[in-house]
Amino acid sequence: MRKLSAVPEPQIIFNPKIYRCRRASGTSEWTGRLDQDFWQTAEWTEDFVDIEGDHRPLPAKRTRVKMLWDDQYFYIGAELEENEIWANQTERDSVIFQDNDFEIFIDPDGDTHQYYEFEINALNTVWDLLLVKPYRDEGPAVNGWDISGLRTAVYVDGELNNPEASNRVWSVEIALSWRILQECAAEKRPPLPGEYWRVNFSRVEWEVDVIDGQYVKRCDPATGKPLPEDNWVWSPQGVVNMHYPELWGYVVFEDEEQAESESVEHAPQIAADAPNGLPSELETEQIKWDLRVLYYKQRLYAQTHQCYCTSIEELLQIGELKLRSNDIEQWNIEATSSMFQISALLTDAESRICIREDGWVWREQAAK
Repeated sequence: MRKLSAVPEPQIIFNPKIYRCRRASGTSEWTGRLDQDFWQTAEWTEDFVDIEGDHRPLPAKRTRVKMLWDDQYFYIGAELEENEIWANQTERDSVIFQDNDFEIFIDPDGDTHQYYEFEINALNTVWDLLLVKPYRDEGPAVNGWDISGLRTAVYVDGELNNPEASNRVWSVEIALSWRILQECAAEKRPPLPGEYWRVNFSRVEWEVDVIDGQYVKRCDPATGKPLPEDNWVWSPQGVVNMHYPELWGYVVFEDEEQAESESVEHAPQIAADAPNGLPSELETEQIKWDLRVLYYKQRLYAQTHQCYCTSIEELLQIGELKLRSNDIEQWNIEATSSMFQISALLTDAESRICIREDGWVWREQAAK
């Protein structure tokens, strides 16, 4: 029998970023530049923060993103301030984060399983992969999976791999085909106006020195190994791990009418003390988070006891995170030594949200 293990609890208040993605108009010139007409209707995201959120200082270099969509593609443009522009990886599906890079994570149906990861460096070398489950849940990465129809372009304001150049920024344009992204989406289709997908972005940044006219990763004198990289993200994770999809942001896909009536500055927020969030799905998202907190607690319990807990009251005494709901009666728990399922009934009493030991979350009809 496999040994049951814990997963780190993220040290964060559940409040993912929200972005309202407008419809694209026209076509990009595919230069990698974001000052062209194609991108002008798209709002910038907030500047990236450290992956751990408020526990760490703000990044020294600005990163921000724009998004658009049409019937064929999900478009992403990223701007990365940088005075040290370098890259070495030239082979597709190599480990791109060994360079400074920009990364995209997409979970179309928000169940934390069957999601996508995409990485790109300043040489326009890419790595795309499918995650069956997060690594914490023993999920394999399908490295042979490719985004057919992918389009990318990189612009460098400066000079690549030249420490003497006047480097200022590098930017990327990416088009991801709905034909591929819909594989893991609800109903196997692209989003409809008003629907949202879970998305996050990350920037990997290594400290470097200039040695013999080349950028070289800065090493720890005690070990001789490169210093740990910085991870800067759009929606903070509260843990140094991008593979917590439950903490990714919400990208709401708008049509022209919605874009005219709602501005991103007034996008609803899901905060611990806020009664409003993603309007029609707020209750579902709050319950999914509470279920996730109980999942973390079950994993902590299992590491100590090598079985799963059968009592909600006992689980609530474990770990640091608190449930958003105080109504213990709404939770139902079933557990064996190697499996568990926790569920909560929605207020319509017709459906419930469930989570199991491998972190999968789903919605089903409630028993009559």
